[in-house]
Amino acid sequence: MLIRTARPTDAPAVVALRALVHPYLVRGVASTRLMIAEPPPGEHWTAFVAEQDGQVVGWVSAYRNATSSTTGVGEVALLHVHPGHRRAGLGTALLAGALEHLRPLDVRLVRTWAQTDALPFAARHGFTPSREVRYSALPLRDVPPLPAPPDGVRLVPLTGLDPRRLHAAHAAAAADEPGDVPADAISYRRWCYEVWDNLGLDREASTAVELDGELVAFSLMKRDGDRMWSDMTATLPAYRGRGLARLAKLSALHRAAAHGVRTAYTSNDEANLPMLAINQRLGYRQVGSQWSCLATLTEVR
Repeated sequence: MLIRTARPTDAPAVVALRALVHPYLVRGVASTRLMIAEPPPGEHWTAFVAEQDGQVVGWVSAYRNATSSTTGVGEVALLHVHPGHRRAGLGTALLAGALEHLRPLDVRLVRTWAQTDALPFAARHGFTPSREVRYSALPLRDVPPLPAPPDGVRLVPLTGLDPRRLHAAHAAAAADEPGDVPADAISYRRWCYEVWDNLGLDREASTAVELDGELVAFSLMKRDGDRMWSDMTATLPAYRGRGLARLAKLSALHRAAAHGVRTAYTSNDEANLPMLAINQRLGYRQVGSQWSCLATLTEVR
């Protein structure tokens, strides 16, 4: 057994492992490789892999949360081990490496995620379940028809859109998104890394909604082959309740289907009832769930 820092050349094995353990998550080899080689700015991001007999059989990343006004939050993201290599101490070793990385970063609160069957593991290490996140899938052959936009509404792809306009809308819409910590401090540089310059972003499918010339809603899509991830769909607070988020997402799904995407995936906090209702009306069906789990760094074992 070997626990080591991830290398860009690990990307294909990491993506294959993720597809096995979390088949509803979509992140391609190219974007994974870039993330390892050039981590997000301002987060002190790193990742570790577990290697056994020369094969990558485990993964975890750790970083300081740089998108919230709540300070001192660290993230241990997506710790997972190949099903055939569990109960051998790999998960515990990966977690230990992630926590040691966070300790010098002035982190007080640590958040991680666990599938339901992994909650006992999280509890043994001092984490308490906080919020459930639902993962859902939609075969695009089943996507509902796209209605004509109301008067004054334009559906436009991201191609040719000023990224600063989209960042402003994203920041305003994300500020009250349900979660353990608010996502209310997304800098333009950090947003460009994660969204605008992301190698998986499908700018032709992703759709913005303009109402009388103002950008008021959007649906962002990241693609890997014939699979797509709905990264965020949202409406500015002042324009909610008019069906604009559903219209944006439906338009994005139709654009994606026209360019060969077969299945769309998304996730929602179980408290985000409006977006859950939109996705259910679009035909999404649950395929998995995870829990966010919290612990103070001094109490993690």
